[in-house]
Amino acid sequence: MAKRVQVVLNEDVLSLGRDGDLVEVAPGYARNFLVPTGKAVPVTAAVLRQVEHRRAKEAERQAALKQAAITFRIALDTIGRFTVKKQTGGDDVLFGTVTNGDVAEAIAAATKKEVDRRDILVPDIHRTGTYKVQVKLHPEVVAELNLEVVSY
Repeated sequence: MAKRVQVVLNEDVLSLGRDGDLVEVAPGYARNFLVPTGKAVPVTAAVLRQVEHRRAKEAERQAALKQAAITFRIALDTIGRFTVKKQTGGDDVLFGTVTNGDVAEAIAAATKKEVDRRDILVPDIHRTGTYKVQVKLHPEVVAELNLEVVSY
């Protein structure tokens, strides 16, 4: 079997790896496609140092993002309760339901900071009352909020 060569990817390559990954490929694939199109560079000592430097910078950036998420979770816990006003019918039954977009608007109104509605997990809410809502601020940081649904 032919010898494999190592290259460092400059961009994401489907079914091969992500930007900055050190991968082993067939020599012809590297020589005829990856290197000429700029998708990869051959491995040298200088390239390996650059890759390590890039990984260290990315680790610092991820740590800063996680710390910011923890700080925001503490701020959300300090606020304690968020209120959503919805129209109700008889017996405190809502017309419609409370959506994650409604919760995102309540958070933005209280904190002046946007939260992506896709990161909010809302249980089925069809009545007024108090509910627990989870907000994913970071892959490792989840905040649990108290949501009060009231009639207007």
